[in-house]
Amino acid sequence: MASYCMTVTRLRLVLGGARRLHVSAAFNAKAKVAMSRFEPSSSINYEELHEKINIVRKRLNRPLTLSEKIVYGHLDDPAGQEIARGRTYLRLRPDRVAMQDATAQMAMLQFISSGLPRVAVPTTIHCDHLIEAQIGGVEDLKRAKEVNQEVYNFLATAGAKYGVGFWKPGSGIIHQIILENYAYPGVMLIGTDSHTPNGGGLGSVCIGVGGADAVDVMAGIPWELKCPNVIGVKLTGRLSGWTSPKDVILKVAGILTVKGGTGAIVEYHGPGVDSVSCTGMATICNMGAEIGATTSIFPYNHRMKTYLNKTGRADIAALADEYKEDLVPDPGCEYDQVIEINLSELKPHINGPFTPDLAHPVSEIGAVAEKNGWPLEVKVGLIGSCTNSSYEDMGRAASLAKQALDRGLKCKAAFTVTPGSEQIRATIERDGFSQILRDVGGVVLANACGPCIGQWDRKDVKKGEKNTIVTSYNRNFTSRNDANPATHAFVTSPEIVTALAIAGTLKFNPETDYLVGANGERFKLEPPNGDELPAREFDPGQDTYQHPPADSTSVRVDVSPTSTRLQLLEPFDKWNGKDLEDLPVLIKVKGKCTTDHISAAGPWLKFRGHLDNISNNLLIGAVNVDNNAVNKIKNQLTGEYGGVPDVARHYKASGLSWVVVGDDNYGEGSSREHAALEPRHLGGRVIIVKSFARIHGALRSSMGSRSEWGVGGGVDVTGAVPGLETNLKKQGMLPLTFADPADYDRIRPDDKISITGLANFSPGKPLKGVVKHGDGSQDIITLNHTFNDNQIEWFHAGSALNRMKELQ
Repeated sequence: MASYCMTVTRLRLVLGGARRLHVSAAFNAKAKVAMSRFEPSSSINYEELHEKINIVRKRLNRPLTLSEKIVYGHLDDPAGQEIARGRTYLRLRPDRVAMQDATAQMAMLQFISSGLPRVAVPTTIHCDHLIEAQIGGVEDLKRAKEVNQEVYNFLATAGAKYGVGFWKPGSGIIHQIILENYAYPGVMLIGTDSHTPNGGGLGSVCIGVGGADAVDVMAGIPWELKCPNVIGVKLTGRLSGWTSPKDVILKVAGILTVKGGTGAIVEYHGPGVDSVSCTGMATICNMGAEIGATTSIFPYNHRMKTYLNKTGRADIAALADEYKEDLVPDPGCEYDQVIEINLSELKPHINGPFTPDLAHPVSEIGAVAEKNGWPLEVKVGLIGSCTNSSYEDMGRAASLAKQALDRGLKCKAAFTVTPGSEQIRATIERDGFSQILRDVGGVVLANACGPCIGQWDRKDVKKGEKNTIVTSYNRNFTSRNDANPATHAFVTSPEIVTALAIAGTLKFNPETDYLVGANGERFKLEPPNGDELPAREFDPGQDTYQHPPADSTSVRVDVSPTSTRLQLLEPFDKWNGKDLEDLPVLIKVKGKCTTDHISAAGPWLKFRGHLDNISNNLLIGAVNVDNNAVNKIKNQLTGEYGGVPDVARHYKASGLSWVVVGDDNYGEGSSREHAALEPRHLGGRVIIVKSFARIHGALRSSMGSRSEWGVGGGVDVTGAVPGLETNLKKQGMLPLTFADPADYDRIRPDDKISITGLANFSPGKPLKGVVKHGDGSQDIITLNHTFNDNQIEWFHAGSALNRMKELQ
């Protein structure tokens, strides 16, 4: 194999007011790629990757999947590491970290608390979560800069101080920026957003983590990943007509459900892969988060090479060609489960409402909606987001809009368009797509997450009013987009969203049904079409990147003590050495309780850097089993009913810790870190549930050879890091599960619970719960946990960060 070194430095030059990207290459005998975007140099050594893969392949004496190659290629000790899929833990070193602005606030506050002077791996912050959709892109961005000035200034100065690159508001959505700049075949990247797997569309292993986990990696600490299983999805046939890449993951979600990818990497392969564009592959990997997968990935092919070339990374593509055998699965490799999808037979799908795994063919959704009493009228169609905002997506949507306009039609539903990045916005504006979409009735929003994460000041319906929206987003849990629990949100492709927005009803099947033009003539929409990439070069648009200075000693990071948006962290209290006695049940949760129920997004995002203020949203979306109400619980001290955060604060002020009781799959979704920080801050010590959501595999931090520090190492049998369960552990709480799920029914909302056996707290040994009822009777229940020795030290110290600081 050819052996040479390529150093790639992407420099932004401002020429004639326009940003230009320059790629330089130097070759020698090491086949090493060093990537930097004005931050500390990161490198992935393809030759080293190749050598590690060969070491592991010889040890295992079997062919390897692509997922295994990249994961094992980042092993700290490929010769000595025990490797068994689904069982052992791998010590790894990710190449880089990316953080969106909502999670970056708490991550940077924690990094500041760690006392470290500078990040150890290349890290970037992306301002995409705090821009509320209200009027239109220009106005909304201007308002966001004013409203969030304090936060943006904090992130910019903290980035400059600690060596972190800063993408300013308006630059675009984190995952699109990563795809355009930082993802490439073979890289391992972690990001503080659950849809980080988007980068798998460029053959990368990209995994979503919590802010506390990112801080560990930013500190240069090796990571442990429970050796993932690998689910193979074999694609045959070819995409055509109305079927899009989004339909692949909508179909897979229907097969695997929101739990089916747990502890596994989903690896797409087969002859059908070549009919999917690179950005289409990213769409599929992005929404893999909704099936609980650790991440998803595609093998390197000519579609990725074309995308790399078009985004100024031709030298990386050339080197990937040299090492292609390490960037595709070995012939004869085995998967733990195989799903086969014939793309030639796959039909357009639409999933929902209220969950992303309720899959329907578009041809059937009208009848299903009528049967279930779902509103048929489409009130709003929304395209874009990190999942579907590529040049190809926008072009295909515009092709449908143009057909409608040519017949004198506009959208019957309201229609919004969210570009994924400044580069996409500028390019689709230049090429006329934006104007077509505006002409058909669309409003082009800012380059940001917007309504996808609830940043939407929606005015057309009242809260509680039953209505239907269709989106090209990835997630559609109750109240997610507009804070209205009566909104029936469906996820589908941008093409189907556009067609349904034009028709205004779920009963419209664009493959068979007719529209009526302004002249009264019936016509059918022709299948959408659009170029994968622009014929000309991408227009980079405005310069939106800030490079951290080499010398940051003079940089000052200010956090005002009177700020309502930012708050320096105070350490949580240590365990007092005693059992937890007579904890009142704050709330017994009924049914589904995602992290959106525990820590809502939307208007609360502005408080992500202020723990006390954001804690006012704690569990306000959870259903109380006592009265089937949300945010209405009984205060055991006063006998009065109040909001969940209010009662929690009253208990804390009265010196009482408390416990939450939950159902199955507790904590599914994003915002896992705040869903752990908030209960701890308001006095919670224990969360007891039937089961915790197993989200994004088993990634967690490790001190590597310094595991005696007690900030990692050992074995975590959950297989769920960095899900909510481990985030709770990191904050010094006790996440416990009923040994007998039927014990959930024994607990009454006005009970008091004692957790005993903490003096002998040890891995694998259950704890006891003494449940004291109001009538004087009591039950003794067994409570399981998944703590390892070092995580128990987190509990003793009060938090993982406390433990790290103890041992510095």
